[in-house]
Amino acid sequence: MKNFFYCFFIAALAVSCGTNPYKKSEKIYDSKLKTLEGTIANKDPQTLPVIAHVTLNIDTLYTKQLHTYKDTLFKMGPTPLQNGLSTEWIGTVNFNLRKPNFIIIHHTAQDSIQQTIRTFTKTETQVSSHYVIGEDGKVVQMLNDYLRAWHAGNGSWGKNTDINSSSIGIELDNNGSEVFTEVQINSLLALLTKLKKDHNIPVQNIIGHADIAPTRKKDPSIFFPWKILAENGFGVWPDEFLVTAPADFNAEQGLRIIGYDTKNLAAAVTAFKLHFMQNEVNGIIDELTKNTIYSIYKKQ
Repeated sequence: MKNFFYCFFIAALAVSCGTNPYKKSEKIYDSKLKTLEGTIANKDPQTLPVIAHVTLNIDTLYTKQLHTYKDTLFKMGPTPLQNGLSTEWIGTVNFNLRKPNFIIIHHTAQDSIQQTIRTFTKTETQVSSHYVIGEDGKVVQMLNDYLRAWHAGNGSWGKNTDINSSSIGIELDNNGSEVFTEVQINSLLALLTKLKKDHNIPVQNIIGHADIAPTRKKDPSIFFPWKILAENGFGVWPDEFLVTAPADFNAEQGLRIIGYDTKNLAAAVTAFKLHFMQNEVNGIIDELTKNTIYSIYKKQ
C-alpha cells in the first residue's frame, strides 16, 4: 500500500510539472492573432483606377486607437470576477476578424472633402467612415475594412440592428442638393468592384443610409444614380416592365422582407421611393408603388 501511494504521488507530481497540454493550440492562437493584427494594421494604398494625388494630414489618434485595440486583443491573462473567481485563459484556434456583409452609401452633407476629413479626425464628433470619395474622384480610405466605423448610427436592415458591426461605410462628398459628378461615380464603381470581390458582399446588400434609417436620413439624396449602380452589379433595380402585383400582395410585408423597418410605414415608403422611384418621393402606396415593391421583393 505504501508503494502504491508513493507511485501515485510521483505520477501526480510528474503531471503537475509537465508541459501545458494546450501549448500547441496556444501557439496556433498566437500565430493567427499576429496575422490578424497585421491585417488590421495595414495602411498600404489600395489598387484603384489612377486618380490625382491628395495630400492629407494624418491624425496620430488613429495610431493610438489602433494600439489600444491591439493591446486589448493580445490580453490573455486571468480576469478577476465579482464572485471572487478568476477566468482561466485557454486560446482557441478557431477565430477571425469580422466579415463585412453590407455596404452603406452616404452623402457627406458638407461643403468639401477636407471638411469631412476634419470631421472624421476629431474625437469629439464620434463619427467616421471607411472611405470618402471627393467630387474630383479622389478616394480616401480612413479605416481598415475589417474594423468597425461609426457611420450608420441607429438603424436596421431586416433583423440586423447593428449595421456598423457588419458594414463598410462610403461617404460621397456632396451637400445633398447637387448632382453627383461622373468621375466621382466612376471612382465609386471602381471601389465597389474591389470591395464586392474582397468581401463577397451580396448584391442586394449595397444600400443607402436612408434605407437603413428611414425616419432620420435622406442620403445619398434623390440625385444618386442607383440604377447605374444596379446595372453594374451593385444593388438591385425594378424590372423595366413591371408586372402587376398579386391581389393578395401586402406591400408593407414586402418592404419588411426587402429589409425596411416599417414601424413608420410612410417613412419606409419614402425611403424606398428615394432609392427606387426618384420621380415621386412620398409616403403614398399607389398601384405603381405596390408593383415596384413587388418587383424588388422578388429579387430578394
